[in-house]
Amino acid sequence: MKIAVLDPASGIAGDMFIGALVDNGLDRLWLSRLPATLGLDGVTVRIAEVQRSAVKCVKVDFDIPPQPHRRAVSEIHRLVDVVSIPDKVRERAHAAFDAIATIEAAIHGVAPDDLHLHEVGAVDAILDVVGSLWGIELLGIERVYNTRVALGDGTVKTAHGLLPVPAPATIRLLEGFNVSHGPAGSGELTTPTGAALLRVLSKGAPPREYTARSSGYGAGTRDIPHQLNALRIIVGDAVLEHEHHHHHHDHVHTEHLHLLSADIDDMSPEELAGAADVLRAKGALDVVLLNTTMKKGRPGTRVEALVQADDLTRLEQTMFTHFTTIGVKTFDVLRSALDRESKVVRLNGHDIRVKISTLPDGSRRAKPEFDDLRRVAEETARPISELREEVMNSLWDAEPSAAGEPLGS
Repeated sequence: MKIAVLDPASGIAGDMFIGALVDNGLDRLWLSRLPATLGLDGVTVRIAEVQRSAVKCVKVDFDIPPQPHRRAVSEIHRLVDVVSIPDKVRERAHAAFDAIATIEAAIHGVAPDDLHLHEVGAVDAILDVVGSLWGIELLGIERVYNTRVALGDGTVKTAHGLLPVPAPATIRLLEGFNVSHGPAGSGELTTPTGAALLRVLSKGAPPREYTARSSGYGAGTRDIPHQLNALRIIVGDAVLEHEHHHHHHDHVHTEHLHLLSADIDDMSPEELAGAADVLRAKGALDVVLLNTTMKKGRPGTRVEALVQADDLTRLEQTMFTHFTTIGVKTFDVLRSALDRESKVVRLNGHDIRVKISTLPDGSRRAKPEFDDLRRVAEETARPISELREEVMNSLWDAEPSAAGEPLGS
């Protein structure tokens, strides 16, 4: 699996993101045509190689003719909807601007639908967001991680006046991320656009081990003395199976899965159980609710969902929708799993599903589905234990284990 590790040691902004992707091989001709693709007439793209602290970096600038600085969020969503871009890029672009709008609306005390964005709503920010998200797709990157985010120092001039660094929207967007202030005199290093991209894309801290394939540097606007003012993006391959991982016997296979985790302290047990059922129904392999202790000694619940790679983004969104959490952690996990199959045993006109797994030595064990046993027990007024025994005997008589021993229970 191809991954990218964002290293915002000197902050992150949209133009820095795209520049680092270009330095990693993103097609420059594609980027030069991006404004026209998005229907933004008159916009041209400048791509230059510059020096930042004696390191070659790529600087990307969009030259934009005069236009309305204030843009309604609905207008931005319409622009994203009408252009021909990949569905995944479109979804993430909507999510990025929704995140900005929700936080900006809360800061200014207005409804998100009534919000008109200033800096982040400008054409260059639209190009930065869509260009970064699309560039990730074109490079075949499946997962994005980040190291600690440098915020900067001092103040920044905005449409609302002089604000402290980080700007209010920036720090809200970065809640849950590992950040640092400074260095002194550096000014604004991380912008709301850059923070929104991190929020939409990043799965947190990078894996302990991966294979680096390339690295690129996207230049910031200023050449800051004694500081490499650039975003570095390292592109590599995730290590799916570590060399030290134990040797598997036959009938055992390794699955590369992901664990979604969130801590909750403001939902009732009934609400938690219902939300967990939604996760299971939508494809989570397993969902557990664990007691935990949160800040100030408050009791809480940790939700952990085991998911397949293809379901990761969708089920992460499900967690945000059905749980009250504002942050979901993601971990890569390796699961050793036995080969398994399902069979149906017909017992006096009733079908009961049975899960059969094969152990490393070739012997097998079986387990009837409890829901089926309970249903048949209710329909026949017979004990579950009696039904289970009949199912196992029927299965054993029909199909002995490969090792010549009875199927285990």
